[in-house]
Amino acid sequence: MMKKFIKTVLIGLTLISSQQAISAFAADAICYNCPPQWADWASQLKSIEKHLGYQIPHDNKNSGQTLSQLLAEKDNPVADVAYYGVSFGIQAGQKDVVTAYKPQHFDEIPAGLKDPEGKWFTIHSGTLGFFVNVDALEGAAIPQSWADLLKPEYKGLVGYLDPTSAFVGYAGAVAVNRALGGDLDNFDAGIEYFKNLAKNDPIVPKQTSYARVISGEIPILFDYDFNAYRAKYKDNANVAFVIPQEGTIVVPYVMSLVKNGPHPEKGKKILDFIMSDEGQKVWANAFLRPIRASAMSAEAASKFLPDADYARSTPLDYSKMAEAQAGFTERYLTEVK
Repeated sequence: MMKKFIKTVLIGLTLISSQQAISAFAADAICYNCPPQWADWASQLKSIEKHLGYQIPHDNKNSGQTLSQLLAEKDNPVADVAYYGVSFGIQAGQKDVVTAYKPQHFDEIPAGLKDPEGKWFTIHSGTLGFFVNVDALEGAAIPQSWADLLKPEYKGLVGYLDPTSAFVGYAGAVAVNRALGGDLDNFDAGIEYFKNLAKNDPIVPKQTSYARVISGEIPILFDYDFNAYRAKYKDNANVAFVIPQEGTIVVPYVMSLVKNGPHPEKGKKILDFIMSDEGQKVWANAFLRPIRASAMSAEAASKFLPDADYARSTPLDYSKMAEAQAGFTERYLTEVK
């Protein structure tokens, strides 16, 4: 089953273009899956350059593509650090493509949100919900529930990232499955939901699609709160973020030091910086919840939905989430795609 999963992810692998390869060759260090349009990595990379002097090229892989490339390059690694959704970070540790490293403030990360040895550790988290371009709804109301998206008025208006490749896509599947009565041992509810949603002609990209929501090409996207808040408060777009009435999940994003990477000391300094006060503030100012809560300013916190809404978003067993991923992927490819 796991072999089928890895094969599926490899199919979706986006190889670095020749221009990117030249840039990577000249770079001070390489971070896999640090796209400028996602989680404000653009600002974080600028901050790293300002404080450490390291130029790190943008990289538009998703989490699954990152793991696939780390596996493909296991004998000759190209990247120094990697960023991904928690389930892919756990798998990277299991597959021995990353190495143990405990960055600054490692002890402040709660148990369950890090590998005890430091093979992966959470740097920030987000809550999954609906990122909605209000102007692109074609007269439909802002949806408030998972059930709403199955209604005829939302036909062709809903998007979600491919859950067999992008971590946010899998996180959406876990969220809807649990909200509708399933759990990590039984994805029947989630699979049935995606079958029904398929009748509404959803848009299913593989890559982060922030710009496509802003443009109105994808009016409703399963996505995180931080992207919606960024669109609203930094890009002044007429967007909304909705935490579904049936509930959703809180999702950690993690980083690792690549095993035998070409610049291990630079990789360590990058991870130290990302966990520093300065690095964590970048995430907070981009409306992510930094793993070090002290980095969140009152001003940034005031932009979030009320706590009563966030009460519908809860954590889960992330190790089990990682274990369940291959089985879900196989079912999705067989029964939905």
